Amino acid sequence: MTGFEIIESGGVPIKAWTRGVPVEDSALAQLKNVASLPFVHSHVAAMPDVHWGMGATVGSVIATHGAIIPAAVGVDIGCGMMAVRTSVRAEHLPDSLGAIRSAIEAAVPHGRTDNGGRNDKGAWPAEPSAAAVAAWAALAPGYAEIVERDPKAAHPRGLGHLGTLGTGNHFIELCLDEEDRLWAMLHSGSRGVGNRIGSYFIELAKREMRRWFVHLPDEDLAYLPEGSEGFVGYVRAVSWAQRYARANREAMMDAVIGVLRDVFPDLATCEEAVNCHHNYVARERHFGREVFLTRKGAVRAGAGELGIVPGSMGARSYIVRGKGNADSFCTCSHGAGRAMSRNEARRRFSLEEHAAATAHVECRKDAGVIDETPMAYKDIDAVMAAQTDLVEIVRTLTQIVCVKG
Repeated sequence: MTGFEIIESGGVPIKAWTRGVPVEDSALAQLKNVASLPFVHSHVAAMPDVHWGMGATVGSVIATHGAIIPAAVGVDIGCGMMAVRTSVRAEHLPDSLGAIRSAIEAAVPHGRTDNGGRNDKGAWPAEPSAAAVAAWAALAPGYAEIVERDPKAAHPRGLGHLGTLGTGNHFIELCLDEEDRLWAMLHSGSRGVGNRIGSYFIELAKREMRRWFVHLPDEDLAYLPEGSEGFVGYVRAVSWAQRYARANREAMMDAVIGVLRDVFPDLATCEEAVNCHHNYVARERHFGREVFLTRKGAVRAGAGELGIVPGSMGARSYIVRGKGNADSFCTCSHGAGRAMSRNEARRRFSLEEHAAATAHVECRKDAGVIDETPMAYKDIDAVMAAQTDLVEIVRTLTQIVCVKG
Protein backbone atom coordinates (compact mmCIF):
# COMPACT_ATOMS: atom_id res chain seq x y z
CA MET A 1 0.00 0.00 0.00
CA THR A 2 1.29 3.44 -0.89
CA GLY A 3 1.66 6.05 1.82
CA PHE A 4 -0.52 8.55 -0.01
CA GLU A 5 -4.16 8.89 -0.91
CA ILE A 6 -5.24 10.28 -4.29
CA ILE A 7 -7.62 13.24 -4.29
CA GLU A 8 -9.27 13.98 -7.63
CA SER A 9 -9.27 17.63 -8.55
CA GLY A 10 -10.57 18.23 -12.06
CA GLY A 11 -6.95 18.90 -13.01
CA VAL A 12 -3.88 16.83 -12.18
CA PRO A 13 -4.36 14.47 -9.21
CA ILE A 14 -3.33 15.35 -5.67
CA LYS A 15 -1.23 12.79 -3.80
CA ALA A 16 -1.77 13.42 -0.09
CA TRP A 17 0.26 11.90 2.76
CA THR A 18 -2.48 12.70 5.28
CA ARG A 19 -3.61 9.37 6.74
CA GLY A 20 -4.46 9.92 10.40
CA VAL A 21 -3.99 13.70 10.15
CA PRO A 22 -6.92 16.13 9.84
CA VAL A 23 -7.04 18.40 6.77
CA GLU A 24 -9.26 21.47 6.70
CA ASP A 25 -11.71 22.00 3.83
CA SER A 26 -10.10 25.34 2.93
CA ALA A 27 -6.74 23.61 2.41
CA LEU A 28 -8.33 20.97 0.17
CA ALA A 29 -9.96 23.71 -1.87
CA GLN A 30 -6.60 25.43 -2.32
CA LEU A 31 -4.92 22.21 -3.40
CA LYS A 32 -7.62 21.65 -6.02
CA ASN A 33 -7.24 25.22 -7.29
CA VAL A 34 -3.52 24.70 -7.80
CA ALA A 35 -4.04 21.30 -9.42
CA SER A 36 -6.38 22.88 -12.00
CA LEU A 37 -3.67 25.13 -13.47
CA PRO A 38 -2.61 24.01 -16.97
CA PHE A 39 1.14 24.26 -16.36
CA VAL A 40 1.26 22.00 -13.27
CA HIS A 41 3.26 18.85 -14.03
CA SER A 42 2.20 15.30 -13.11
CA HIS A 43 0.43 15.94 -9.77
CA VAL A 44 0.41 18.06 -6.63
CA ALA A 45 1.88 16.52 -3.46
CA ALA A 46 0.40 17.35 -0.05
CA MET A 47 2.46 16.68 3.06
CA PRO A 48 0.92 15.55 6.39
CA ASP A 49 1.30 19.02 7.93
CA VAL A 50 -0.75 20.58 5.11
CA HIS A 51 -2.94 23.57 6.02
CA TRP A 52 -4.38 26.72 4.48
CA GLY A 53 -1.89 29.36 3.39
CA MET A 54 -1.87 32.62 1.51
CA GLY A 55 -2.04 31.83 -2.19
CA ALA A 56 -1.02 28.19 -2.05
CA THR A 57 -1.38 25.61 0.68
CA VAL A 58 1.35 25.32 3.30
CA GLY A 59 2.70 21.79 3.11
CA SER A 60 2.33 21.50 -0.67
CA VAL A 61 4.74 20.64 -3.47
CA ILE A 62 4.04 22.02 -6.93
CA ALA A 63 5.96 21.12 -10.10
CA THR A 64 5.42 23.62 -12.93
CA HIS A 65 6.72 23.98 -16.47
CA GLY A 66 6.79 27.30 -18.28
CA ALA A 67 5.72 29.40 -15.28
CA ILE A 68 6.28 30.10 -11.58
CA ILE A 69 3.64 31.20 -9.05
CA PRO A 70 5.31 33.75 -6.71
CA ALA A 71 2.64 33.38 -4.01
CA ALA A 72 3.23 29.63 -3.95
CA VAL A 73 6.72 30.41 -2.70
CA GLY A 74 5.31 33.17 -0.51
CA VAL A 75 6.91 36.17 1.12
CA ASP A 76 9.12 34.34 3.61
CA ILE A 77 11.42 33.24 0.80
CA GLY A 78 13.97 30.66 1.83
CA CYS A 79 12.48 30.17 5.27
CA GLY A 80 13.91 27.04 6.79
CA MET A 81 15.75 25.34 9.61
CA MET A 82 19.28 24.88 10.89
CA ALA A 83 20.47 22.52 13.62
CA VAL A 84 23.90 21.77 15.09
CA ARG A 85 24.85 19.04 17.55
CA THR A 86 27.28 20.01 20.31
CA SER A 87 29.54 18.18 22.73
CA VAL A 88 27.60 19.46 25.77
CA ARG A 89 25.67 16.83 27.70
CA ALA A 90 22.56 17.20 29.85
CA GLU A 91 24.52 16.79 33.08
CA HIS A 92 26.61 19.84 32.18
CA LEU A 93 23.58 22.14 32.11
CA PRO A 94 22.78 24.48 35.03
CA ASP A 95 19.64 23.86 37.07
CA SER A 96 18.10 27.07 35.71
CA LEU A 97 18.27 27.81 31.98
CA GLY A 98 16.86 31.33 32.30
CA ALA A 99 20.25 33.03 32.03
CA ILE A 100 21.11 31.12 28.84
CA ARG A 101 17.77 32.08 27.27
CA SER A 102 18.34 35.74 28.21
CA ALA A 103 21.83 35.66 26.72
CA ILE A 104 20.52 34.25 23.43
CA GLU A 105 17.79 36.90 23.36
CA ALA A 106 20.46 39.57 23.85
CA ALA A 107 22.73 38.13 21.16
CA VAL A 108 20.11 37.68 18.41
CA PRO A 109 17.67 40.53 17.62
CA HIS A 110 14.11 39.24 17.55
CA GLY A 111 10.56 40.49 17.67
CA ARG A 112 8.09 42.28 15.52
CA THR A 113 9.18 44.82 12.92
CA ASP A 114 7.27 47.75 11.50
CA ASN A 115 8.23 47.15 7.85
CA GLY A 116 11.52 48.98 7.98
CA GLY A 117 10.69 52.08 10.00
CA ARG A 118 12.81 53.66 12.70
CA ASN A 119 11.32 51.55 15.48
CA ASP A 120 12.23 48.20 13.96
CA LYS A 121 12.79 46.12 17.10
CA GLY A 122 13.67 43.08 15.05
CA ALA A 123 16.70 44.72 13.42
CA TRP A 124 20.18 45.27 14.82
CA PRO A 125 19.94 48.28 17.19
CA ALA A 126 23.49 49.38 16.36
CA GLU A 127 26.27 47.54 14.55
CA PRO A 128 25.38 44.09 13.14
CA SER A 129 27.48 41.12 14.19
CA ALA A 130 30.76 40.37 12.43
CA ALA A 131 29.19 37.25 10.92
CA ALA A 132 26.32 39.32 9.48
CA VAL A 133 28.68 41.95 8.06
CA ALA A 134 30.82 39.28 6.39
CA ALA A 135 27.77 37.54 4.92
CA TRP A 136 26.35 40.81 3.61
CA ALA A 137 29.61 41.63 1.84
CA ALA A 138 29.09 38.53 -0.30
CA LEU A 139 25.37 39.18 -0.81
CA ALA A 140 25.40 42.93 -1.47
CA PRO A 141 26.49 42.88 -5.16
CA GLY A 142 23.64 40.54 -6.12
CA TYR A 143 21.15 42.64 -4.20
CA ALA A 144 22.33 45.80 -5.97
CA GLU A 145 21.59 44.13 -9.32
CA ILE A 146 18.06 43.22 -8.16
CA VAL A 147 17.31 46.71 -6.92
CA GLU A 148 18.74 48.36 -10.03
CA ARG A 149 16.37 46.28 -12.17
CA ASP A 150 13.35 46.43 -9.84
CA PRO A 151 13.72 49.45 -7.50
CA LYS A 152 10.37 48.80 -5.81
CA ALA A 153 11.68 45.46 -4.53
CA ALA A 154 14.20 47.29 -2.31
CA HIS A 155 14.05 47.14 1.48
CA PRO A 156 16.02 49.42 3.84
CA ARG A 157 17.07 46.62 6.21
CA GLY A 158 19.12 44.24 4.07
CA LEU A 159 22.12 44.25 6.40
CA GLY A 160 20.02 45.32 9.38
CA HIS A 161 17.99 42.11 9.33
CA LEU A 162 20.83 39.70 8.51
CA GLY A 163 21.41 37.51 11.55
CA THR A 164 18.02 38.33 13.13
CA LEU A 165 15.13 36.05 14.00
CA GLY A 166 11.82 37.78 13.33
CA THR A 167 8.56 36.71 14.93
CA GLY A 168 5.58 34.38 14.47
CA ASN A 169 6.65 30.76 14.19
CA HIS A 170 10.34 31.62 13.92
CA PHE A 171 12.35 30.41 16.89
CA ILE A 172 15.70 29.52 18.41
CA GLU A 173 15.78 26.38 20.55
CA LEU A 174 18.13 24.31 22.60
CA CYS A 175 17.23 20.61 22.59
CA LEU A 176 18.45 17.31 23.95
CA ASP A 177 18.64 14.17 21.83
CA GLU A 178 18.25 10.52 22.91
CA GLU A 179 21.88 10.49 24.07
CA ASP A 180 21.36 13.64 26.19
CA ARG A 181 23.53 15.67 23.83
CA LEU A 182 22.70 19.35 23.40
CA TRP A 183 21.58 20.69 20.02
CA ALA A 184 21.10 24.28 18.90
CA MET A 185 18.24 24.62 16.41
CA LEU A 186 16.64 27.62 14.75
CA HIS A 187 13.96 28.56 12.24
CA SER A 188 13.89 31.72 10.13
CA GLY A 189 14.15 32.99 6.56
CA SER A 190 14.90 36.05 4.46
CA ARG A 191 13.25 38.51 6.85
CA GLY A 192 12.12 41.95 5.64
CA VAL A 193 14.21 41.98 2.50
CA GLY A 194 12.74 38.68 1.30
CA ASN A 195 9.25 39.78 2.28
CA ARG A 196 9.59 42.88 0.11
CA ILE A 197 10.88 40.86 -2.85
CA GLY A 198 8.08 38.32 -2.52
CA SER A 199 5.37 40.96 -2.11
CA TYR A 200 6.64 42.95 -5.11
CA PHE A 201 6.61 39.99 -7.51
CA ILE A 202 3.28 38.64 -6.24
CA GLU A 203 1.68 41.99 -7.06
CA LEU A 204 3.53 42.14 -10.38
CA ALA A 205 2.12 38.73 -11.34
CA LYS A 206 -1.40 39.86 -10.40
CA ARG A 207 -1.05 42.97 -12.56
CA GLU A 208 0.15 40.86 -15.47
CA MET A 209 -2.84 38.51 -15.11
CA ARG A 210 -5.20 41.50 -15.25
CA ARG A 211 -3.34 42.92 -18.23
CA TRP A 212 -3.63 39.61 -20.11
CA PHE A 213 -7.25 39.01 -18.98
CA VAL A 214 -6.28 35.71 -17.37
CA HIS A 215 -8.98 34.43 -15.02
CA LEU A 216 -7.82 32.25 -12.14
CA PRO A 217 -9.67 30.33 -9.40
CA ASP A 218 -7.73 32.47 -6.89
CA GLU A 219 -5.93 35.69 -7.78
CA ASP A 220 -3.06 34.69 -5.48
CA LEU A 221 -2.25 31.98 -8.02
CA ALA A 222 -1.12 34.66 -10.45
CA TYR A 223 1.91 33.40 -12.34
CA LEU A 224 4.88 34.69 -14.33
CA PRO A 225 5.37 32.92 -17.69
CA GLU A 226 8.86 31.68 -18.43
CA GLY A 227 10.76 34.11 -20.62
CA SER A 228 8.79 37.17 -19.55
CA GLU A 229 10.56 40.15 -17.98
CA GLY A 230 8.86 39.48 -14.66
CA PHE A 231 9.89 35.83 -14.71
CA VAL A 232 13.54 36.65 -15.36
CA GLY A 233 13.57 39.22 -12.57
CA TYR A 234 11.81 36.91 -10.15
CA VAL A 235 14.12 33.94 -10.70
CA ARG A 236 17.13 36.15 -10.06
CA ALA A 237 15.58 37.75 -6.98
CA VAL A 238 14.17 34.58 -5.41
CA SER A 239 17.48 32.76 -5.84
CA TRP A 240 19.27 35.63 -4.09
CA ALA A 241 16.70 35.71 -1.26
CA GLN A 242 17.21 31.99 -0.70
CA ARG A 243 20.94 32.58 -0.32
CA TYR A 244 20.21 35.43 2.09
CA ALA A 245 17.95 33.16 4.16
CA ARG A 246 20.65 30.51 4.47
CA ALA A 247 23.23 33.13 5.45
CA ASN A 248 20.77 34.58 7.98
CA ARG A 249 20.47 31.22 9.72
CA GLU A 250 24.23 30.73 9.70
CA ALA A 251 24.83 34.16 11.26
CA MET A 252 22.27 33.47 14.00
CA MET A 253 23.74 30.05 14.69
CA ASP A 254 27.17 31.67 15.00
CA ALA A 255 25.72 33.94 17.71
CA VAL A 256 23.97 31.08 19.54
CA ILE A 257 27.10 28.92 19.58
CA GLY A 258 29.00 31.97 20.86
CA VAL A 259 26.57 32.25 23.79
CA LEU A 260 26.97 28.57 24.58
CA ARG A 261 30.77 28.83 24.47
CA ASP A 262 30.62 31.61 27.06
CA VAL A 263 28.91 29.08 29.37
CA PHE A 264 30.78 25.97 28.19
CA PRO A 265 34.29 27.08 27.08
CA ASP A 266 35.21 23.59 25.88
CA LEU A 267 32.10 23.26 23.66
CA ALA A 268 32.70 21.66 20.29
CA THR A 269 30.25 21.32 17.43
CA CYS A 270 29.89 17.89 15.91
CA GLU A 271 29.65 16.59 12.38
CA GLU A 272 25.86 16.45 12.50
CA ALA A 273 24.55 19.77 11.17
CA VAL A 274 21.66 20.57 8.87
CA ASN A 275 20.64 23.77 7.04
CA CYS A 276 17.55 23.35 4.84
CA HIS A 277 14.94 25.56 3.19
CA HIS A 278 11.24 24.80 3.34
CA ASN A 279 9.80 27.79 1.39
CA TYR A 280 11.53 27.92 -1.95
CA VAL A 281 11.64 27.11 -5.65
CA ALA A 282 14.35 25.11 -7.44
CA ARG A 283 14.99 23.63 -10.86
CA GLU A 284 14.71 19.84 -10.56
CA ARG A 285 13.86 16.87 -12.75
CA HIS A 286 10.77 14.83 -11.90
CA PHE A 287 8.72 12.33 -13.90
CA GLY A 288 10.72 12.81 -17.05
CA ARG A 289 10.75 16.59 -17.18
CA GLU A 290 12.80 19.56 -16.00
CA VAL A 291 10.48 21.62 -13.80
CA PHE A 292 10.40 24.50 -11.38
CA LEU A 293 9.62 22.74 -8.10
CA THR A 294 8.03 24.89 -5.43
CA ARG A 295 8.06 23.58 -1.88
CA LYS A 296 5.83 25.71 0.33
CA GLY A 297 6.23 24.49 3.88
CA ALA A 298 8.00 21.32 2.72
CA VAL A 299 11.56 19.98 2.94
CA ARG A 300 13.60 18.25 0.25
CA ALA A 301 14.03 14.61 1.28
CA GLY A 302 16.16 13.06 -1.45
CA ALA A 303 17.71 9.66 -0.75
CA GLY A 304 20.16 10.06 2.13
CA GLU A 305 19.58 13.81 2.55
CA LEU A 306 19.19 15.14 6.09
CA GLY A 307 16.31 17.42 7.00
CA ILE A 308 14.58 18.86 10.06
CA VAL A 309 10.93 18.40 11.05
CA PRO A 310 10.27 20.57 14.11
CA GLY A 311 7.39 20.18 16.51
CA SER A 312 5.75 23.07 18.35
CA MET A 313 7.11 24.89 21.42
CA GLY A 314 6.44 21.94 23.71
CA ALA A 315 6.60 18.94 21.36
CA ARG A 316 9.45 16.84 20.02
CA SER A 317 11.39 17.68 16.86
CA TYR A 318 13.16 15.32 14.48
CA ILE A 319 16.30 15.14 12.41
CA VAL A 320 15.34 12.95 9.47
CA ARG A 321 16.97 11.25 6.50
CA GLY A 322 15.14 11.29 3.18
CA LYS A 323 14.14 8.14 1.33
CA GLY A 324 13.94 9.80 -2.09
CA ASN A 325 10.26 8.97 -2.64
CA ALA A 326 9.53 9.99 -6.24
CA ASP A 327 5.77 10.39 -5.72
CA SER A 328 6.41 13.12 -3.12
CA PHE A 329 8.90 14.83 -5.46
CA CYS A 330 11.53 13.73 -2.88
CA THR A 331 9.90 15.81 -0.15
CA CYS A 332 8.66 15.55 3.44
CA SER A 333 6.76 17.79 5.85
CA HIS A 334 8.38 20.90 7.36
CA GLY A 335 6.83 20.55 10.82
CA ALA A 336 3.65 19.68 12.65
CA GLY A 337 1.50 22.20 10.77
CA ARG A 338 -1.06 24.52 12.26
CA ALA A 339 -4.32 22.98 13.48
CA MET A 340 -6.05 26.36 13.75
CA SER A 341 -5.59 30.04 12.96
CA ARG A 342 -3.64 32.35 15.23
CA ASN A 343 -6.81 34.22 16.21
CA GLU A 344 -8.59 31.00 17.10
CA ALA A 345 -5.66 29.92 19.27
CA ARG A 346 -5.74 33.24 21.12
CA ARG A 347 -9.47 32.83 21.75
CA ARG A 348 -9.34 29.18 22.74
CA PHE A 349 -6.35 28.83 25.07
CA SER A 350 -5.49 30.45 28.39
CA LEU A 351 -2.11 31.42 29.77
CA GLU A 352 -2.48 28.65 32.33
CA GLU A 353 -2.98 26.04 29.60
CA HIS A 354 0.01 27.37 27.68
CA ALA A 355 2.20 27.33 30.79
CA ALA A 356 1.21 23.73 31.51
CA ALA A 357 1.94 22.64 27.93
CA THR A 358 5.40 24.22 28.04
CA ALA A 359 6.24 23.42 31.67
CA HIS A 360 9.42 21.56 30.68
CA VAL A 361 10.69 24.38 28.42
CA GLU A 362 12.43 27.61 29.44
CA CYS A 363 10.39 29.98 27.24
CA ARG A 364 7.91 32.85 27.20
CA LYS A 365 4.64 32.11 28.99
CA ASP A 366 2.88 35.40 28.17
CA ALA A 367 -0.07 36.33 25.97
CA GLY A 368 2.23 37.34 23.12
CA VAL A 369 2.97 33.71 22.26
CA ILE A 370 -0.44 32.10 22.86
CA ASP A 371 -0.90 31.78 19.09
CA GLU A 372 2.23 29.57 19.08
CA THR A 373 1.17 27.33 21.96
CA PRO A 374 1.61 23.59 21.27
CA MET A 375 -2.17 23.02 21.17
CA ALA A 376 -2.42 25.28 18.09
CA TYR A 377 -0.49 22.69 16.08
CA LYS A 378 -1.20 19.20 14.79
CA ASP A 379 0.13 16.14 16.61
CA ILE A 380 3.74 15.79 15.48
CA ASP A 381 3.65 12.03 16.13
CA ALA A 382 0.68 11.63 13.78
CA VAL A 383 2.49 13.72 11.17
CA MET A 384 5.60 11.53 11.40
CA ALA A 385 3.51 8.34 11.24
CA ALA A 386 1.91 9.55 8.00
CA GLN A 387 5.25 9.95 6.21
CA THR A 388 7.20 6.83 7.09
CA ASP A 389 7.72 6.16 3.37
CA LEU A 390 9.24 9.63 2.92
CA VAL A 391 11.81 9.80 5.74
CA GLU A 392 13.41 7.83 8.53
CA ILE A 393 14.04 9.40 11.93
CA VAL A 394 17.73 9.91 12.73
CA ARG A 395 17.45 11.93 15.94
CA THR A 396 14.58 12.79 18.27
CA LEU A 397 15.02 16.18 19.95
CA THR A 398 13.27 17.45 23.08
CA GLN A 399 13.17 21.22 23.60
CA ILE A 400 14.52 22.69 26.82
CA VAL A 401 14.89 26.36 25.78
CA CYS A 402 12.80 28.28 23.23
CA VAL A 403 13.28 31.88 22.11
CA LYS A 404 10.48 33.56 20.14
CA GLY A 405 10.02 37.13 18.98
